[in-house]
Amino acid sequence: MDKPIGQNWLLLRGLSREAAHWGDFIPQLQAAFPDARINVLDLPGTGRHYQATSPKTIPAIAASVRSEALANGLLAQPVTLLALSLGAMVAWHWLQNHPDEVSGAALMNTSFADVSPFYQRLRWQSYRDFIALTMTRNIPQREAKILQLVSNRRQHDEQLILAWAKIQQQRPISLGNSLSQIMAAARFKPGSSKPSQPVLLLNGQGDRMVSPACSEALHKKWGLPLQSCAGAGHDLTLDDGAWVAGQLQAWVQAVNCR
Repeated sequence: MDKPIGQNWLLLRGLSREAAHWGDFIPQLQAAFPDARINVLDLPGTGRHYQATSPKTIPAIAASVRSEALANGLLAQPVTLLALSLGAMVAWHWLQNHPDEVSGAALMNTSFADVSPFYQRLRWQSYRDFIALTMTRNIPQREAKILQLVSNRRQHDEQLILAWAKIQQQRPISLGNSLSQIMAAARFKPGSSKPSQPVLLLNGQGDRMVSPACSEALHKKWGLPLQSCAGAGHDLTLDDGAWVAGQLQAWVQAVNCR
């Protein structure tokens, strides 16, 4: 194979989250791929870039992330992208527009505008909760509600809530940047063809933010392999990081042995 996958990982988070939210998953991934490089980047408007303004389109967000990757020398060899939700839309755009830089991608709990209907992309049951979250000024309370929305297995983890509250206090994402990210995600269309590189879809069957049917629609439209984790929520690596790492190991081995 010209571009083996799983040797140079680059991780991208989703809506209103930053690299620190990967938490314990980074060492889990490193243990699964002990010889691999693993790097994380923040989307504009989040994490280290929380004071920047988030673009309102996925191509513009992808351009910003790619520029940082180039500046930091992360593309010296092709990367394997692991991306969640909004980050997976950025990954798809990158796959399509700079194929020489990306050897493959694993996309978790994502959705595209012209593949799935809006009521599946942000499930109607979550509308009220999400609106309430944007209006909650008590940071620990807000992070607790976010955790309840995105996780099915860590919903009442007090230490995690405090850790997330600390992240938000240190590097707060603004309401404006959250809304810009929502706008970018809502309008993103993937195009009519699938990437030439290997793509793996992963989803949580208990996702209450984005319907699991969205990943299933991508699987059916382009024949992309899909693995589902029973009971896991939207933050898949939080709910079952060991399962994700195991799926990535199996995928990398299968692709590299072709």
